[in-house]
Amino acid sequence: MLDVILDTLMDTLKILPFLFLAYLLMEYIEHKMTKKSHEMIQKAGKIGPLIGGLLGVIPQCGFSVAATNFYAVRIISLGTLIAVYLSTSDEMLPILLSEAVPIATIFAILGIKLGIGIVAGFGIDGIAHLLRKKEGKQEREEMHIEEMCDHDHCDCKEEGIFKSAVKHTIGILFFLFLVSLILNALIAWIGQETLAGVISNQPILGPMLACFIGLIPNCASSVVLTQLWLGDIIPLTTMIGGLLVNAGVGLLVLFRVNKGWKKNMGTLVLLYFLGFVSALLLGLTPINQMLFH
Repeated sequence: MLDVILDTLMDTLKILPFLFLAYLLMEYIEHKMTKKSHEMIQKAGKIGPLIGGLLGVIPQCGFSVAATNFYAVRIISLGTLIAVYLSTSDEMLPILLSEAVPIATIFAILGIKLGIGIVAGFGIDGIAHLLRKKEGKQEREEMHIEEMCDHDHCDCKEEGIFKSAVKHTIGILFFLFLVSLILNALIAWIGQETLAGVISNQPILGPMLACFIGLIPNCASSVVLTQLWLGDIIPLTTMIGGLLVNAGVGLLVLFRVNKGWKKNMGTLVLLYFLGFVSALLLGLTPINQMLFH
């Protein structure tokens, strides 16, 4: 249990700088930038899925946390958020490097995740644009950073940018630590061998369960999925499906800071659907034979 607590603490602390900088930037945008600057940020968001996908590839779940906060205050679009979630590498890349997996294979896996993330992100934003146009709504929801302050019962204007960012960061970190501790303890109790036995050699059920594991909002799930593939227990396509939906603790933050649990559940289902379908489609290709470790 001590190891679980220490691992959870380290995982939570790794997110600290990303979380603080995200809140600091949001406070700056809200209190220092003009309405014209807000509009410029939203217009630049048209290429958001591309930028989000590229940033998500960097092996650090902190980017999914930052992106979630930006989405909650409508700095970025849903398509950009999904692009970040799908391309996020989390702990996969360090493990593959430590196991001396061929560089070509690693780049291929990252490229697949990146490509799916970017295509899905632009597709989602495109559909959203058509729906808004059909319904005669504005192009993007207005930013509402101040609502986050109301949610956390603080007065950001009186407290100042730095103090407010610190307050938001501490509140989220405490929440993430408690939930991640419970999840890590649960995974340790179930055991990796049990998980492996359930999803191995199952062409449809395997990807389905791998995606459920990938949805577990902490870094441990990406470790489990990667190790299962390295041990020849699950095929590459199943691992990719699970890792596509593995957004780290970003999903926890989404339900904590974004208003509307129905919308958040919709985002969760959409993410799962994209990961599961991608795994099935990849399974129809010779990728498992082409990319081996």
